[in-house]
Amino acid sequence: MVVIRRHLHMNPELSFKEKNTAQYIYNFYAELGIEVQQGVGGNGVVARVSGGRPGKTVALRADFDALPIQDEKDVPYKSTVPGVMHACGHDGHTATLLQLAKAFHELQEDLTGEYVFIHQHAEEYAPGGAISMIEDGCLDGVDVIFGTHLWSLTPSGTIEYLTGPVMAAADRFDIIIQGAGGHGAAPHQTKDAIVIGAQLVMNLQQLVSRRVNPIDSAVLSIGSFVAQNAFNVIADSATLGGTVRTFNPKIRDLMEREMKRVIDGTALANDCTIDFEYVRGYPAVVNHEAETEFLKTVAESILNVESVVESTPQMGGEDFAYYLEKVPGTFFFTGAKPEHPYPHHHPKFDFDESAMLLAAKTLGAAAIDYQK
Repeated sequence: MVVIRRHLHMNPELSFKEKNTAQYIYNFYAELGIEVQQGVGGNGVVARVSGGRPGKTVALRADFDALPIQDEKDVPYKSTVPGVMHACGHDGHTATLLQLAKAFHELQEDLTGEYVFIHQHAEEYAPGGAISMIEDGCLDGVDVIFGTHLWSLTPSGTIEYLTGPVMAAADRFDIIIQGAGGHGAAPHQTKDAIVIGAQLVMNLQQLVSRRVNPIDSAVLSIGSFVAQNAFNVIADSATLGGTVRTFNPKIRDLMEREMKRVIDGTALANDCTIDFEYVRGYPAVVNHEAETEFLKTVAESILNVESVVESTPQMGGEDFAYYLEKVPGTFFFTGAKPEHPYPHHHPKFDFDESAMLLAAKTLGAAAIDYQK
């Protein structure tokens, strides 16, 4: 498992460009004689193991794309691809699922039901790979789906579960301000795009505190504000970009609607033009109650699990959401905190590799016990 993970870590590929990784996964299954299909919804790979007795069909999913980040770790398995690294644990997810599938194949005649191993491309970049894989039939006949995320800031030996929303809907927005530039000494003859942009930054920040019920949750972050010009020239245009995160679909609608209202009002007040584009990304990951309680019970029965705790909702996005819109299931976190932890998407990100075995045991036990 570690060997597979480190091979993938050294050879990362970006979303929608994971040709070699997909081929590696396909070859792994083909060499074992496991039924496998490649090119599912793009670069996706789906393998199937049928037990010796009829039963339910259980799907397990792992993603395998990397991120446009320079690997700064000083380890033998450091990324060999400049500017690309596995900074979110998808290499570990893939290694976990491959080894679990191999174990199921070896125990095939003793198993009940059918097991679908979904290797998904392009989780990191919307629209993601889940939608196209679902459209290509990866969930056909599936009764339930389970997935996990190795979590570098949660102690190893811990399984975190949560019923209901566990990861947020992830949207992005772009704002283009078109004012009127001019000389810095004559601001009265201009429509200063920087001042207008500053108004938007402040006014939009009030939406969460003054438009969203405190019982609900929302995040609005502006990550870019660009207005390049000379020191004595007032900018005629500026662009802002950011993200909105929500759990409740009604709050998601409210944020988009209220943002447009504030932006239109700011344009009117400053006699300028402001273009606003709001792009909806992944919906919230909403775990099903029965399957989550089932997973909790399974995890508590596993010898190597030291702690099973209720998680808190994460504001990160995940296109596992689309699977849960189609079939029952749950998405949980497996603690993988290394000696020197860094957060996900950090240039020095790594995780405790022993956590992969615990992830495999938990997924495997859930898949088998679901047949009972």
